[in-house]
Amino acid sequence: VARSLTRQLQETVPGVRAFVTNPPVISIGGRSSKSLYQYTLQGSNIEQLYRAAQELEARAHDLPGLRDVTTDLQISNPQISVDIDRDRASSLGVSAEAVQGALYDAYGARQVSTIYTADNQYQVVMELLPEYQRNLAAMQLLSVRAASGELVPLTALAKVTEGLGPLSVNHAGQLPAVTISFNLAEGVSVGDAVRDVEAVARDVLPAGIVGQFAGTAQAFQEAQGSLLVLLVLAVVVIYIVLGILYESFIHPLTILSGLPFAGFGALLTLYVFRFELTVYAFVGIIMLIGLVKKNAIMMIDFALEAERHEGKSARESILEACIVRFRPIMMTTMAALVGALPIALGIGAGAESRQPLGVAVVGGLAFSQLITLYVTPLVYVWFDGLAARWRARRGVRVAVPARAEGLP
Repeated sequence: VARSLTRQLQETVPGVRAFVTNPPVISIGGRSSKSLYQYTLQGSNIEQLYRAAQELEARAHDLPGLRDVTTDLQISNPQISVDIDRDRASSLGVSAEAVQGALYDAYGARQVSTIYTADNQYQVVMELLPEYQRNLAAMQLLSVRAASGELVPLTALAKVTEGLGPLSVNHAGQLPAVTISFNLAEGVSVGDAVRDVEAVARDVLPAGIVGQFAGTAQAFQEAQGSLLVLLVLAVVVIYIVLGILYESFIHPLTILSGLPFAGFGALLTLYVFRFELTVYAFVGIIMLIGLVKKNAIMMIDFALEAERHEGKSARESILEACIVRFRPIMMTTMAALVGALPIALGIGAGAESRQPLGVAVVGGLAFSQLITLYVTPLVYVWFDGLAARWRARRGVRVAVPARAEGLP
């Protein structure tokens, strides 16, 4: 509907560009703009900055993944440039400060005096009449007082030209800045758009201009690095806790062996249903770490008890653990899966933003449940054989308790 309205408006009024925006509930930094994602350029040289911004905007229009490319740089304000001939002004005894003062007297709002009356006071402001302020030819009537006291015509020491300038000079920090904003085409991810814009910026921007993303695009860049580090730290912390709990370096690896399959299932589900890997989706993948490892913990706990207290082999103990723990594993998995199903279906107000989280959790749980029931026992038996070969190579003998039935 929005695209249809925009197209009709542009066809009705030629030369007009219309932008339909849905402002987010929570604004993440950046400037208010016509589009959601922003790229800000900064530089001390304003002319170089404006040239680079115009070239970058033109190149961004050609990118197939971007829509509604616009900028806050609007060079449509009529302006007059006064270029002082420094050598001639110096020979006539006129300083640049005197030229500036004369222009401010004519076009500014300089208070030159105050009239006091019995019951009030009035400020006296000097300026040209309005009809002269709007006429470029009136600049020829201005004169500047030289150091000797003589009046020198402004046109004798400066060149006056008419042109266009920016409506406003925006700043980011203390430097002039230009913000280019854009939306994404249908089916294009934020990551792809960010890479395309960065590639164009590397080709276009000169050495004195610095560009960086702002607002939602900047938050996406920061989240990419921080969430990946958070995922790695979560796995490391869980490994340390499990190692302390089981007093082993091997059993935590057995428990964590199902995590790659859960992550693969989550990414595959997101790809099949065409969801982006947003911050919510990444949080769902981190949630899978806690949801998936509890299945392996339930099996490993039972297998270790059977192996240590009943004297069973690793193969027999893990097989019995799979049979006995199958029901509680399925119950807990189905409870978590059904609980995340409303989020995955996008039920409720504003649920479309959280939908990738639910899709990642449901897909990861469903896929890992089918795989880990077979992979975890296999890894457990393989690690037990690896540990036995390591002990045999080192000549370590481990006493195994006898079966209760075999005791005299």
